[in-house]
Amino acid sequence: MDEATLVLNVMLYVLLPLWGIAGMLDWWCHRNTDIEKTSGLHEAYVHCLMGVQICIPVVLSLLFEVNVLIMLLCFAALLAHEVVAHYDVHYATGKREISIWEVHAHNYLATLPFFLILLIIVRKWEVFLDTVTLNWSGGFAIEWRQEPLGASGNYAITYMVVMAIFVVFPYVQEWWRCYTYEKEHGKPQVNP
Repeated sequence: MDEATLVLNVMLYVLLPLWGIAGMLDWWCHRNTDIEKTSGLHEAYVHCLMGVQICIPVVLSLLFEVNVLIMLLCFAALLAHEVVAHYDVHYATGKREISIWEVHAHNYLATLPFFLILLIIVRKWEVFLDTVTLNWSGGFAIEWRQEPLGASGNYAITYMVVMAIFVVFPYVQEWWRCYTYEKEHGKPQVNP
């Protein structure tokens, strides 16, 4: 197995699944701290925003060839996600308990996208050089990925379905719990 394939397999079968597991753990922590009664719908919206911020570059990288456009979108999403993640923890602190398990989940949720982009850079070094040297001519076309992902070539679809079931659906359920609680009881009142 060559190094490029090995790096790709680490991304597909180690880092991306770990990211999903960390997301599930984070959701479980929110559920155990009754997010709907504490930090409420506002924090649920922030979680949805962070999910979209990371989902876009992951899906684009799985489906399309990584070029300057995809690389720029990955960088922008990573920076935006970091800013919003910082805001999220700042907002929730004092409104609900942030357990050690949630802190560990946040560590993974913050670092795994960074490691993924680093490995994308390793695999697409020429694209990275074009990106940082502003050699962008021809780097904005959207092209379907030519290199198959996984043994069967169906990795992208399988991964997206699994993530939808085990990560996206729980966060939609979290949003719904917060929405219905706020509709019935008003915004949560947190004692200072």
